[in-house]
Amino acid sequence: MTATKRRECYVVVAPGLEEIVSAEMRGIGLKPLASEPGGVSFQGTDAQLFTANLHLRSASRVIARVTEFRATAFHELETRCGGVPWEEFLEKGSAIRLRVTCHKSRLYHSDAVAQRVSGAIAKRVRGVTAARSARADDDVKDVDEEGKEPGPLNPAQLFVVRFTRDICTISADSSGDLLHRRGYRKATAKAPLRETLAAASLLALGWDGSQPLLDPMCGAGTIAIEAALIARRIAPGINRAFACERWPGVNASAFRTAREAAREQELPKVPSPIVAADRDGGAITAARANAERAGVAPDIIYGNRALSALDAPPGSGLLLTNPPYGARVGESKDLRNLYAQLGNVARAKLDGWTVALLSADRALDSQAKLPFEEVLKFRNGGIAVRLLSARVDRSQRSRAR
Repeated sequence: MTATKRRECYVVVAPGLEEIVSAEMRGIGLKPLASEPGGVSFQGTDAQLFTANLHLRSASRVIARVTEFRATAFHELETRCGGVPWEEFLEKGSAIRLRVTCHKSRLYHSDAVAQRVSGAIAKRVRGVTAARSARADDDVKDVDEEGKEPGPLNPAQLFVVRFTRDICTISADSSGDLLHRRGYRKATAKAPLRETLAAASLLALGWDGSQPLLDPMCGAGTIAIEAALIARRIAPGINRAFACERWPGVNASAFRTAREAAREQELPKVPSPIVAADRDGGAITAARANAERAGVAPDIIYGNRALSALDAPPGSGLLLTNPPYGARVGESKDLRNLYAQLGNVARAKLDGWTVALLSADRALDSQAKLPFEEVLKFRNGGIAVRLLSARVDRSQRSRAR
């Protein structure tokens, strides 16, 4: 792929974040085209693909169109795939993964399609081997059955094959590991919030680091760390590699220049305080370790304290937190007091602040008795959640009684 050749590209996001990632794209010089639930398309060069991976905070992955054609029989599929320039994405001896979906097509058996496509690739690029097939939910799976985030997949090139009404579309993943894997979150707490969702929530609320941020139930510290990255203008992908960097013929020098330019934009420290607190000492330990790996540990003030002991920075700012939903960490009936306490503490100590939280249960967030408005809707770890936001003023204290 040459530096000037343009491809049809697609930014994959959690459904509900399309407007957020579109705004991000415009901010880094990419023009969003069509938007649909789960993604936004654009046209870009290899350098722009790299830029998207490096800078987009709310994206899950970025893929590039390889080919599109109609096929109703396997011999047609094999013939068309045999003419695809797979060598643009694969060195000799590379490993590949395929993720295949078939919908309303005569070729409906995904394993059989995968076998034909991988066979065509192997005939064109010498020594190609097939790694394990990608899961259909690779772009949305957050934690495994034990509550731990899945480890990185091996560095095999992923191709996404989609059959819809006999039209086969094949795309090459340019990201590698999912983009929420910034590389810093190795220590986790209960019910972790994916990094991309934390960043999207901050961006949706318009937070840019100019005002204090407070997370009184910080868990593994994801919100505070993503806030520090935003405030210091640190590119979310600055410390990791991407699949497109392994593509033959890419301009590695241009990629290095883009990374250097991103580092030059970084601020030495956050402009306003970022406070992360939790009553669980283990969570604070995990959050500190994650922040250290992210390079923002000095930018975050940690506190091992209960919500009732909340200590906010002076002035106004944003409280953003991801409290237990009742569906995964505890039962809803045991959490009503927690949400009510959040509202009471906000009215008592956060006059002029914006209070925002992620909620999966209207019965719980109503306990806070704050004038919440819905900002975003998405899924976190398979649970449907809403990002809610409310402005606090002291007059609400008397009304809430």
